Amino acid sequence: MGDFSQFITKTPSTIPDKGTFSCTSPSNIALVKYWGKRPIQLPENPSISFTLDVCKTETTLHFEKLNHPTDDFQFELFFEGKPKPDFKPKIQSFFERIETYVPFLKHFKFIIETKNTFPHSSGIASSASGMSALAYCLMHLEKGINGSMTDEEFVNKASFLSRLGSGSASRSVEGPITVWGNHNEVPGSSDAYAIKFPYSIHENFTNYQDTILLVDKGEKQVSSSVGHDLMHGHPFAAKRFEQANSNVSKLKNILISGDLDMFIEVVESEALTLHAMMMTSLPYFILMKPNTLSVIHKIWEYRKDTGSKICFTLDAGANVHVLYPHSEKDTVMEFIKSELVVYCQKGQYICDKIGLGAKLL
Repeated sequence: MGDFSQFITKTPSTIPDKGTFSCTSPSNIALVKYWGKRPIQLPENPSISFTLDVCKTETTLHFEKLNHPTDDFQFELFFEGKPKPDFKPKIQSFFERIETYVPFLKHFKFIIETKNTFPHSSGIASSASGMSALAYCLMHLEKGINGSMTDEEFVNKASFLSRLGSGSASRSVEGPITVWGNHNEVPGSSDAYAIKFPYSIHENFTNYQDTILLVDKGEKQVSSSVGHDLMHGHPFAAKRFEQANSNVSKLKNILISGDLDMFIEVVESEALTLHAMMMTSLPYFILMKPNTLSVIHKIWEYRKDTGSKICFTLDAGANVHVLYPHSEKDTVMEFIKSELVVYCQKGQYICDKIGLGAKLL
């Protein structure tokens, strides 16, 4: 389980009567994938991600002190201005998980207002941005109550709480590149929370572009949490965790040296391995769509013909993240518009880039 006692705080004698915090937190895209977890929300292997910039959640947390603490959590949730009852169980279980570390939750009534900059059900993971945005607001409330917290303690605990809502949310609190999961070559890395990549990043990765092709906007046939569970007893799980550890070492050196050919090899191999794990689970499942494969082949063809440093990665879904250096932005966008948009649902895609993490508004 691990000892997380450094994150436990006592409820102070004086807490504010009421107030509001608003913040934004972005989505992120893993380069080395996390797939498989242990209780509670701890990763079986370390992962590295690009923090995004455009795809984010904006959350406002209104809090009002109750006359007496209650037996249950008091909160209302509004998504894009409307009550969203089907999100409530997820917030309820998040509050249950974090109560030990945020013991004043039952002293307040909360109104949570949240919205995304990207279309809901676009197949972009909103749990990472949504859960980290809420955790970040709660941490500002805690900081107001316990003023002695250092900046480092603040971001570590914000990431720690985010993880208890959604594993990948731990990687959204900071940017531009974060590492989650203990790895012996990444000082300060931890299974409990993500950290900012602790080395200087080569200028090749400055302002790196991510154009997200919305190949399929439907509900996934198998949710990520079910997919993670299928790694228990998976015939290739142990080898996969070993491979991810080795790819973190490789990617660490690539991010420092700026070797884009090796970057392409590691990132595409990781994306395909993630989906190979799904196809070899029991029950097995496939989240790629025919258009996903068409896009991949087009990218490979374009790269062979032009020498471009374009590559792809995938999340646990059908959409394709097209990654490329800022220096190629104009030519790659031409290629995307002329060759790839035809494979997107209703021609939809989102232009994003590497970003800086959560912030208070």
